[in-house]
Amino acid sequence: MKILIVDDSRAMRMIVARTLRQTGVDVNIVGEAANGQEALKMIAEFGPDLVLCDWNMPVMNGLELLTALRAANNPVRFGFVTSEGTSDVRETALAAGAAFVLVKPFMVEDFRVAITTGKP
Repeated sequence: MKILIVDDSRAMRMIVARTLRQTGVDVNIVGEAANGQEALKMIAEFGPDLVLCDWNMPVMNGLELLTALRAANNPVRFGFVTSEGTSDVRETALAAGAAFVLVKPFMVEDFRVAITTGKP
């Protein structure tokens, strides 16, 4: 499974990558982006199977990225990994087309379940 990690924090991108490797699922991290605008270019270039994205980022946030992808009829599977865990954020994300929302802090099992079943 080809995965793109999108988060403005380099440290968080590293934590997500490490956690993905610990799941035991066959993952290939094809890239990392610091904001939605960078991610759009990388999605077009690498064609990931899954985008794991933060909610709050400069330039283009996660919801704006997801909205742009869906407006362009891009069906890439998309999940949020965020500290924004309110029910409003979760509802907004799912209504916009996200497959799941994982709330920080997260566990390896949370990732394993989300990336294999699409449910957190």
